Amino acid sequence: MTEKLFYSDSHLKEFTAEVVSCEKRDGHYEVELDRTAFFPEGGGQYADTGTLDEMQVCDVQEKDGRIFHIMEDKSEQIPEYFTVGRSVSGRINWEERFMKMQQHTGEHIVSGLVHARFGYNNVGFHLGSEDCTMDFNGIITKEELQEIEREANRAVWKNLPAEVLYPTEEELASMEYRSKIEIEGQVRIVVIPGYDVCACCAPHVKYTGEIGLIKLTGVQKYKGGVRVTMLCGVRALLDYEAKQRETQSVSAMLCARENEIAEAVEHLRQECGELKQEISEKEKKLIQHRADMIPAEEQVVCIFTDEFAGESMRHLMNRVLEKDRVLCAVFSGGDRDGYRYVIGSREMDVRSLAGEFNHAFDGRGGGRPEMVQGTVRGTEDEMRKWILQKAGNNSHESNS
Repeated sequence: MTEKLFYSDSHLKEFTAEVVSCEKRDGHYEVELDRTAFFPEGGGQYADTGTLDEMQVCDVQEKDGRIFHIMEDKSEQIPEYFTVGRSVSGRINWEERFMKMQQHTGEHIVSGLVHARFGYNNVGFHLGSEDCTMDFNGIITKEELQEIEREANRAVWKNLPAEVLYPTEEELASMEYRSKIEIEGQVRIVVIPGYDVCACCAPHVKYTGEIGLIKLTGVQKYKGGVRVTMLCGVRALLDYEAKQRETQSVSAMLCARENEIAEAVEHLRQECGELKQEISEKEKKLIQHRADMIPAEEQVVCIFTDEFAGESMRHLMNRVLEKDRVLCAVFSGGDRDGYRYVIGSREMDVRSLAGEFNHAFDGRGGGRPEMVQGTVRGTEDEMRKWILQKAGNNSHESNS
């Protein structure tokens, strides 16, 4: 059994230990020590990283009470270095460890408050590389979550001790605590006085003041309850710094004070909507004018344009067909990158024509008897000639 130094001192950054074993598994070497300050993956928290004699530890796993340090270096010299009985120096990545302790102790405070107020249980906890999520088996509104956040930060400001208890079976049987799951062996209880009592295997800060800040950044419905996203301590600070930079940048672009950004954005949104409406009206007039320019005697119309795209191509086609023409094809794009097209007719089924057209010009698309659309590759001259010839022939055949 590996001695777990992170339980006796969660703030221990460096330690010495003796090598118990070094074995190769799944392409990596796993080093077992007689004691360690590295916390292995567990309880929703990912493992510590750091070094053993300046060699990188990329993961730590526990199996039957034995803790294995997975080395990043895959060199065959690893077992020659980590020989049984050798003394090695370990150093954990302290900034990462402290950040995780901030998140985990913050989670205990929030989960304890939610349980006390609503009776909900934390049924899922994940401390990820960017944020922390908690799943509760009941609904919490954004307003209620804001109240929980404020109360959680009051617990931080009180600078309460994070107490660790190892109760006997008799004491445990009479104790009220969260996470009453089946645990083999000694149960470890973490207590935040007045806020939470919970079984937990992870290291925590010594005092709640070390958390600094608890920020609940989001809540969404999840499996009949809610999933709450949280940032604590350094993560909350970095998030605030990033949002402040974005706010200052937007403020400068809008020429508005930072606390007036929402009002400025709403004004900009209204202006944008009005401009879109104005552009739409002008485009309708432009489409009608473009359709009116086509000579009345042209029964098969082929238009290549860089003025219209998307739905406007279809609108132009319909305006042209209103003059009782046989067919109208509208193209937008270029010879180099290809074209988007829309082809329509009120006298013939254009699907077969489109099929031949796609085959001739490496195209894709389809649609209804009266309209097809798609993409093709070819030159304007070649495609115009093809459409005029094929559509003209089909028109004569249908008339005869």
